Amino acid sequence: KKGDHTILSTDLGLQQHRLDGDEYIAVIDEFMEAVFTRWPNVIVQFEDFQSKWAFKLLQRYRNAHRMFNDDVQGTAGVAIAGLLGAVRAQGRPMIDFPKQKIVVAGAGSAGIGVVNAARKTMARMLGNTEHAFDSAKSQFWVVDANGLITDERENIDPDALPFARNTNEAGRQGLREGSSLVEVVRQVRPDVLLGLSGVGGLFSKEVLEALKGSTSAKPAIFAMSNPTKNAECTPEEAFSIVGDNIIFASGSPFRDVDLGNGQIGHSNQGNNMYLFPGIGLGTLLSGSRIISDGMLQAAAERLAAYITEDEVLKGMIFPPISKIRDITKEVAAAVVKEAVEEDLAEGYRDIDARELQKICQNEEEVLEYVENSMWSPEYPTLVYKR
Repeated sequence: KKGDHTILSTDLGLQQHRLDGDEYIAVIDEFMEAVFTRWPNVIVQFEDFQSKWAFKLLQRYRNAHRMFNDDVQGTAGVAIAGLLGAVRAQGRPMIDFPKQKIVVAGAGSAGIGVVNAARKTMARMLGNTEHAFDSAKSQFWVVDANGLITDERENIDPDALPFARNTNEAGRQGLREGSSLVEVVRQVRPDVLLGLSGVGGLFSKEVLEALKGSTSAKPAIFAMSNPTKNAECTPEEAFSIVGDNIIFASGSPFRDVDLGNGQIGHSNQGNNMYLFPGIGLGTLLSGSRIISDGMLQAAAERLAAYITEDEVLKGMIFPPISKIRDITKEVAAAVVKEAVEEDLAEGYRDIDARELQKICQNEEEVLEYVENSMWSPEYPTLVYKR
């Protein structure tokens, strides 16, 4: 009791250490088996798993169950859509994406998830060969709390290992193992500075000043960490320090910036809700038993293409949230078509795989198929908020 107030304090939950190792996996295995036994057609969305488990569990289940990890794959998909949009906003075709130099701040599950997806996107645009996949990794410089990751790093996270820069190559760029973010930005002169660090204010004045040396006439800044206090920088900081001719995106909502003279600096919010309803709906309607990389890629590319040419040249790389239902329809249609293309689609309800193939030969028909399903009494709503 304190003054006129009584304060009650209690500890919630079991007072035990969290499960780890085989015991932890056994619990998730039991959950997955139970859920898919009870609801064979369910789609499971993983979210907020620790980094050390996110990739491991994704790889464990993704080839046998209809599931995806929103932190890894959803974030990656939205980021890919934004990155492709940024290429368009720079006045270049999306096919130029493999030429982008990208500095990534953050090597957790979200950061590496985005880099993996971006690498696959580049490789796909370059012909989807083994050589293309191998060469695409050279477009990324990954920086974590200990600086630039190179092959000299001890105890390197296996998921980050493919993106460790060669020490000799880094040396020729004036960089070394552990080089700071500002050093990397200054030496690489990237087209894109991508933040998935969870560290608010990481894009300091010094880092943003360094980005002014970008070889791109319109560099892109992605401050994607959530919530707002964890954003690597604000749009006001980005536009005031780097200049008006930039592209800005964030994971949290920010107001647009008044640049004066009637000009607006657009603050694009890259929220996962642009994709995960459409990914789930498209997977359901295709009857695919898994969610493939290609289906996720198709979703991201459809989102990137949703913005008109006039909008994108003004620096808008994500559509307004008010269009979310139409975006979901478009994304779902892209997922269905890709599932058919990859011969994964088994059909849904009275639409078998053969009929679905015919539907997907016509863009309007597949959009109509999706839209009719969205209004079905058995699919009455889409979840747009987390």
